[in-house]
Amino acid sequence: MNRIVIATAAIFLTTPLAMAGPVDNACIRSERGAGQQALCRCVQQVADQTLSRSDQRLAASFFRDPHRAQVVRMSKRDSDNAFWSRYKRFAGAAEAYCR
Repeated sequence: MNRIVIATAAIFLTTPLAMAGPVDNACIRSERGAGQQALCRCVQQVADQTLSRSDQRLAASFFRDPHRAQVVRMSKRDSDNAFWSRYKRFAGAAEAYCR
């Protein structure tokens, strides 16, 4: 049993991820993310733990259109306010974890 766990962990830790997430892709394509693959990958890992896939797509859109973040932040819609609360938690966690 232990050998199976060790073999599985070794495969997982040495196999590159085949698919990057939406935040990682947007980060790498952004001006600040160019050449920062490790940072972008870290931010995606935090996004995977804290945001739904649809939240990740919306957050990724902020890389392409920063004004959209301001529109969502200032929105009076309950769904946008709920998203912004989740996004702030994600951003704080990413800042702390991905230094």
